[in-house]
Amino acid sequence: MLLLVFVAGLWAGLQNALAGGGSFVTLPALIVSGMSPLAANITSTVALFPGQVTSGLAGRKLVTGAGRLPFKALFILSIVGGALGGLLLLNTPSRVFARLVPWLVLFATAVFAWGSFRRRPAESAAHLGPWAAGVAQLLIAIYGGYFGGGIGFLMMAALTMAGLPTRNAGATKNVLAGVMNASAVALFVMSPQVHWQQAVVLGVGAIIGGLGGAWALQRVNEKALRIAIVCIGIALTAGLFLKPV
Repeated sequence: MLLLVFVAGLWAGLQNALAGGGSFVTLPALIVSGMSPLAANITSTVALFPGQVTSGLAGRKLVTGAGRLPFKALFILSIVGGALGGLLLLNTPSRVFARLVPWLVLFATAVFAWGSFRRRPAESAAHLGPWAAGVAQLLIAIYGGYFGGGIGFLMMAALTMAGLPTRNAGATKNVLAGVMNASAVALFVMSPQVHWQQAVVLGVGAIIGGLGGAWALQRVNEKALRIAIVCIGIALTAGLFLKPV
């Protein structure tokens, strides 16, 4: 089973570097390895966090605030929201979370598909004011601390609607994803739900996969990868609804 977890980490790291959606791979892999959905979600969040930090640091020169909302405000909202989401997750009974998982995966798959194939953000077209952008970031951070699937596309949508160019929105999104998960991970590391052996194996695989993804970024058909990710999400959603975990 550890080999399965390691391969899932490799795939998730590669996938996150190229297109995102790595949690679609790690969540079912950890469940198959014997974890409850709650433990799998917490362990996956902890294991993938180092890769998020690496991605954020790599693009830090492009990070900026959203219009009249400074980056410091986005940073604080992400920390607070991530902590609230993490606390909510830790206080959700495992049985209740298991019932929520199919709906969360369905939502994340829909967001991923929309962001990948339907949405065409206009450069610097601001439709969100600073207050609306702040509220959106707080809600996304709460969702990110609780589950996390699809947060990249949710943030890209909010940041570009607040007026950021796509390139800056992508770099800012990477940093904020790490920030919101940092507060959640700080809570999760003390939780008995973390399976540390699998977390380490998954994390090592994700780091290696992420490095491979950086190399393969110009060599892989990204559209085909995104189609594959959506198919995985659809299959996982169907399986979870037909046979609840």
